[in-house]
Amino acid sequence: MTARPDPGGFTLDTFLRQHERKSLLRFIACGSVDHGKSTLIGRLLYEAGLLFDDQLDALAIESRKHGTQGKELDYSLLLDGLAAEREQKITIDVAYRFFATERRKFIVADAPGHEQYTRNMATGASTADLALILINAQTGLTRQTRRHSLIVSMLGVRHLLVAVNKMDLVGWSEETFRAIDAEFRSFAAELGVSEIVCIPISAHGGDNVVSRSCNMDWHLGPTLLAYLEDVEITAASHRQPFRMPVQLVNRPSPDFRGHSGLIASGEVYTGMPVRILPSGQASYIDRIVTFDGDVDRAAAGQSVTVTLADDVDASRGDVIAEIGEPPVVSDRLTARVFWMGKDALVPGRSYLVKLATSTVKGTVDPALHVIDIDTRTSAAADRLLVNDIGHCVLALDRPAAVDRYSDNKETGSFIVIDPESYDTVGMGLVEQAEGGEAPFGWPQTPLSVTAPAKAASLKSPRSGESHIRSIAKAISWRGSGSLDTFLVSLVITGSYTFAGSIAITEVMTKIALYYFHERIWSIIPWGKASEF
Repeated sequence: MTARPDPGGFTLDTFLRQHERKSLLRFIACGSVDHGKSTLIGRLLYEAGLLFDDQLDALAIESRKHGTQGKELDYSLLLDGLAAEREQKITIDVAYRFFATERRKFIVADAPGHEQYTRNMATGASTADLALILINAQTGLTRQTRRHSLIVSMLGVRHLLVAVNKMDLVGWSEETFRAIDAEFRSFAAELGVSEIVCIPISAHGGDNVVSRSCNMDWHLGPTLLAYLEDVEITAASHRQPFRMPVQLVNRPSPDFRGHSGLIASGEVYTGMPVRILPSGQASYIDRIVTFDGDVDRAAAGQSVTVTLADDVDASRGDVIAEIGEPPVVSDRLTARVFWMGKDALVPGRSYLVKLATSTVKGTVDPALHVIDIDTRTSAAADRLLVNDIGHCVLALDRPAAVDRYSDNKETGSFIVIDPESYDTVGMGLVEQAEGGEAPFGWPQTPLSVTAPAKAASLKSPRSGESHIRSIAKAISWRGSGSLDTFLVSLVITGSYTFAGSIAITEVMTKIALYYFHERIWSIIPWGKASEF
């Protein structure tokens, strides 16, 4: 589904260039069951003219067969494609749709509203930039509305678009809309979101979806599509420190050893000093290899293979990070957890914890707290049940490199896996790493004797003494320093031969002593200025 170009003036290259220039917005449509999420997205596609004739013909046939709107089109069927969804008239799995208007590209995740499928909703929210939260004007905020709002805020979604749907069923009442708006804002006051915008709509009739409704002329704000096209979402991944979890050690031949992975955040360039975590070894980026060949730079979102200037041990699960701003290495994590398993989360039981590409064993400490959905307060608990959100401390069987989720989503999030069934039973966000190793606890100097040439213009020269320089300094110092010994010996003995022998002996022995003295101090790090 995409904006349809004019057939007469269509050229593929021009069309692709226009789409490349458009920004992309990922958003999730969520809220309680039967509040009209699928109907709204289907109506949005229809009103914006993004459905082709064959899709409309198929929708008409499916509406007569499975629809709930009589002879009218049932727009929810555009997204509810599973047989069970059409039979039960509910959304079960997350349905993703791509569409584009003249101003922007969109990927929407239509999430289920039923409590039983909350885990699917959380999956869809994990990649969203914005949450479209639907509220039935007749019923107002429900427990599931609050749960979905808490989950999206927990996952770092900072823009909430609240669509108060089914306004036609309350007589287009401005008073009802204002009451729901105030109630939601009061609930969301402590969620830490940046923006909340409320729009009254009727997905069934298309009111305020794409064009303004004459039934709600008291609403002076934007329509739903206008807001989606205009909202500013700033991508933070390029501004964050460089992180690349290693997915694969690439060794196609004895002459090549690379480390492959997806750049989670930041930028990397050849010659860049990096650290391998959790081991703490330092090196330089020698090459950046992509499918299209070597490049000098790569950024977040690209899959690359990097080679290092030194033979350091880096394997799957390790994180290659910017040396100046490395993540914390810790085996105890304070985290917020959303529990999705049928069996409760119990302190002391062993689970598998997958952090980026690393999988470690972990147990939950007894200090467990569950968050009340209605009051957002936490209370001590002995377990977390399905759909519960809580705070816990995870004890890992070995240290792992992590960031706080608020600093980096990719390296600050994890999933919990049942070690027997291998089902994903929970998802978590790192709030704090306890007892982590500080960056100054590691050696700061990579193993390479000389920094790569491409990094020389970016970093200060290396400060070590060479062997030749040490010898030259020793000869010049002793040659001038032994002149007084020669003159004193000549005055006392009156013999040039004897005085010269004494001076030469002193020069040779002192040169040797001075050289070894210089070499020893050149390798002692104390008192040296940091290279980075």
